[in-house]
Amino acid sequence: MTPVTPAAARTALVIVPTFNERDNLPVLAAALMEQPNVSLLIVDDRSPDGTGAIADDLARRFPQRIDVLHRTERPGLGRSYLDAMQRSIHRPFDVICQMDCDLSHDPAHLPDLIAALDNADVVIGSRYIAGGGIVNWPLRRKLLSRCANIYIRTVTRLSPRDCTSGYRCWRREVLASLPFERFGSEGYSFLVEMLFVAERRGWRIAEAPITFVERRQGESKLSGTVLLESIVTPWRLVARPFRAMV
Repeated sequence: MTPVTPAAARTALVIVPTFNERDNLPVLAAALMEQPNVSLLIVDDRSPDGTGAIADDLARRFPQRIDVLHRTERPGLGRSYLDAMQRSIHRPFDVICQMDCDLSHDPAHLPDLIAALDNADVVIGSRYIAGGGIVNWPLRRKLLSRCANIYIRTVTRLSPRDCTSGYRCWRREVLASLPFERFGSEGYSFLVEMLFVAERRGWRIAEAPITFVERRQGESKLSGTVLLESIVTPWRLVARPFRAMV
């Protein structure tokens, strides 16, 4: 196994998918640019509110640290990450991270997630371990999230307590080992699919506590289609034809 670079010296690329996040993106980018050794890849899905133009302006302001990928193909969170990660694994970063643009993921937690790679290959920013939490969610949303994670873990036997968190850091070589061309999820269930394959291939998955804060501006991307895919995906992952991936 390739030795892990000491946490203080690790270079990290943060991938942030965007769709109609013109108000949140500059705030998030500014916070990330305050951290040393952190770069940003913005993946815009043809946002009609002009988020893509704002991303381009940020890239001009930070030409060595911010890059933009304008997607014109199939929309969706899973596709955005797939395209960005395939592009990123060939770049000279030690760590590749995932983060939402809606400010629900605090950039202040990022150094802790990266440091946790001392003893892991993948680190999840977890709401459901000691020290983690959720702010500004109604009770029904908390119950939905808790039940979803129990359901996913029961069906797939995944070990993490927060399988649906989108705040993650990966060692670059872990991502490079995954069969991206065979991933089929479009929405948030892509997060579960990635964890399932990584854990079945023997990569070490750890969790670090985060406080998740409900988005401050804009609208949630959660939809009925996304929820349906999330119900079906765990069973698809454990089905016999899928096992060839792991």
